[in-house]
Amino acid sequence: MKRILKIAAAVLGLAFVFGVGFVRLPYYAVGPGPADEVIPLIHVGGGQQTFPPSGKLIMTTVSFYQVTGLQALQAWLDPNLAIVADEVLYPPGLDHATEEQRARSQMDQSKIDAAIVVLTKLEGYPKTHGAGALIEQTFPGCPAEGELFSGDLILAIDGEPVDSRDEASDLIGEAPAREPLDFRVRAAGETHDVEVAKRRCGGSEDPLVGVSLIDNFPFPIEISSGNVGGPSAGLMLSLGLFDLLTPGDLTAGRTIAGTGTIGPDGKVGSIGGITDKVVAAERVGATVFLVPAKNMTDLDGIDTGDMRLVRVGTFDDAVDALRRTAS
Repeated sequence: MKRILKIAAAVLGLAFVFGVGFVRLPYYAVGPGPADEVIPLIHVGGGQQTFPPSGKLIMTTVSFYQVTGLQALQAWLDPNLAIVADEVLYPPGLDHATEEQRARSQMDQSKIDAAIVVLTKLEGYPKTHGAGALIEQTFPGCPAEGELFSGDLILAIDGEPVDSRDEASDLIGEAPAREPLDFRVRAAGETHDVEVAKRRCGGSEDPLVGVSLIDNFPFPIEISSGNVGGPSAGLMLSLGLFDLLTPGDLTAGRTIAGTGTIGPDGKVGSIGGITDKVVAAERVGATVFLVPAKNMTDLDGIDTGDMRLVRVGTFDDAVDALRRTAS
């Protein structure tokens, strides 16, 4: 009998250890993520001259991982980590794969919007543009969702070559509803055909494909992002591209970090996880941290040591601030 009790106790003990150490809970540890230099992520083609800066422009991120009981305890003891429930990171009704795809799409759109802002200032864009029409974004619930993606370049529609955004819009608008449209697109260096039929979506009375289109850029621009998703790198990507394409040096040898969404109009939007991103910036030795205007109050009382916080509401604010503080 004693032997049976000992075996039972051992089994229960092993089960407890396994449960605490290996079974994932519906909770996540959230904290400062990698802080990556943006200039190496930006590749400009077409023989365009570039002017690499002497310092660094850093995009900051938030990292998270699903925890076991033991990891939850470790995270609870770490002042730089917080424990949040599954539904905080993944909205109810959306599976994890769908939400992660949405985050990647947001990152792809932020790359395009960053390029729009910079090229509009420097290259006379969109008056000066390349052939084709770029997809800036696709709209949820519309036929294009999951078929066409941000950054896809439309080369032709139903066999008709596309030279501009307006040409693509006209061809889509003239097509009858529910009859498949054949889109020839280039994505990631490969060309393929995609069939999409228009229908009502997004509250519109008119049948739609469900894409926002812009004119193609005058020269190739590629921005890598790896596994980083979401829109919050937009500001730093736009500054990196601007600094790369213009003489002079916004960094002036400094390590400059920041965060914020960027719109095609140059407005900088607020983001989540601002305190974690400040910690990530401090870890890489940033001396300046660019903060979206609407996030500034989130940092009240936060000690950033020698790292200066700079409030920005637009892309121009950020450029002016960096030039002003360079001397």
